[in-house]
Amino acid sequence: MIQVNEAARSLLPGASSGDRLHDVVPAWLSDAHRHIAHGLRSTSAGPLAGVIDERVFEAHPSPSTGGDVVWWLVDDTDRRLAEKALHSAQERSNVLAEVSSRLLSTLNVPRCTEVAASMAAEHLADTAVLVAPPHGRRYPLTYARRGMPVTQVTRAIDPGGVPGLAEALQGLPPVPARWINPDDLPDWLLPEASAGPVGSVIVAPLPGHGVPAGALVLLRSSTERSFSEGEEVFARLFAARAGSALSAARLYTEQAAITTTLMRELLPPVLRGVHGVEYAAGYRPALDHERIGGDFYDLHPGADPAQETFVVLGDVAGKGLDAAVLTGKIRNTLHALLPLAADHQRILELLNGALLSSHHTRFATLVLASVRRRAGRVHLRLTGAGHLPPLIVRRSGDIETVPVQGTLVGALPAVPARTVETTLAPGETCLLYTDGITEARGGPLGDEFFGEARLGRVLAECVGMPAEAVVERVQMLAAQWLGPGCHDDMAALAIGAPKAGRLSIVDGHVRHAQSRRRR
Repeated sequence: MIQVNEAARSLLPGASSGDRLHDVVPAWLSDAHRHIAHGLRSTSAGPLAGVIDERVFEAHPSPSTGGDVVWWLVDDTDRRLAEKALHSAQERSNVLAEVSSRLLSTLNVPRCTEVAASMAAEHLADTAVLVAPPHGRRYPLTYARRGMPVTQVTRAIDPGGVPGLAEALQGLPPVPARWINPDDLPDWLLPEASAGPVGSVIVAPLPGHGVPAGALVLLRSSTERSFSEGEEVFARLFAARAGSALSAARLYTEQAAITTTLMRELLPPVLRGVHGVEYAAGYRPALDHERIGGDFYDLHPGADPAQETFVVLGDVAGKGLDAAVLTGKIRNTLHALLPLAADHQRILELLNGALLSSHHTRFATLVLASVRRRAGRVHLRLTGAGHLPPLIVRRSGDIETVPVQGTLVGALPAVPARTVETTLAPGETCLLYTDGITEARGGPLGDEFFGEARLGRVLAECVGMPAEAVVERVQMLAAQWLGPGCHDDMAALAIGAPKAGRLSIVDGHVRHAQSRRRR
């Protein structure tokens, strides 16, 4: 060593001119100098790096006169620490982005729980246990070990046995990891085939939308390093995203269950033969992704074959959920008015009053039908309230329009209506339908209505068909005419008089022997 300046002397205390280089500098620096001196390395080959007194230095060799080498040492510790911190932050940011993406890709609660636990085990710990809010005294538990399948069980546990878990399940701030003694953990928290004794633990709450979504317990074995403060903070960020996703999934599940329950009451019923009369109906909402709309039908069987069966088909102004809600109200009102089913006019007056007194501003058109089979013929009493007149398919092939007349309900103080009585001979059918069928716009140019005349021609081809076949054919041809174009709600209901044959009663319902053989 020829010369040492003041800065080098502060870095290498005791170094002075004339000392042997390998006695005062680290081996990486003395070896590098020897390589340059022996021509094994050029001074222009770039800087070297090594540690001196726990700090990282870059060593830049520079040739001097007489073959000497001047070494410039630059402290690179802070830059490297900054780069390491930045790289760690980028990795965690990527992990959080992946967590959000995968968790928000599903609204299924068990699947969301499984993903949260498995990703926690993959990125944060050896083992992750997700504790969901309890059902009674039992807690849904999801165990995930790195590289192992996820298991989900429901057990009766005591969350108070894990420091901070009871508080986390209540949404309280987390307990620092250093306060938790791994030796105090209960056996239920440790999954089967555990990797060994637990060395460190993190208990993080899963915050939800106003209600805690559970808690996440992270376990790291004693052979691994303990959780650092930075990892503890990162675990809370992870838990915040997992909690939001789980809370959203649970909220969606609850709302979907409520919607399903309510929609079940709004869906049109499935019709079948009642007291020796065939009934069939079909419904297509205006929006194919919805199951309900503004058209509706309902059937209320008589107490016995001697009593009339009450049938209604209607159309509420508008479409979609708002219209469907009003159809539910009309159906419930008509159900309550069944004791007055013998008087269609009275039913329409009471229904009209109920609609006028409600907050709805919509109106509806209806066709009421009272049906009874007697002496092999089906007797009908039909009343219209602003609706399209029913069509009857006679055995002769004639299509007869039932001249019902009336005013729509829910718009005017009075609802005058005319009731028409008629009969169906065996093999004849009466069709009730909504304007969604006749006003289906389509055809070769896409701008022509399906129309009543075309509907009549279709029905003329249905002579002798059972009611179910008539409805299917009308719906099929209307759909073909419509094509991919937009349309209104479409509903059709057929009342058919079975062809003559032996009758039998099965499960309280009269069945026609010929129809049964056909099946």
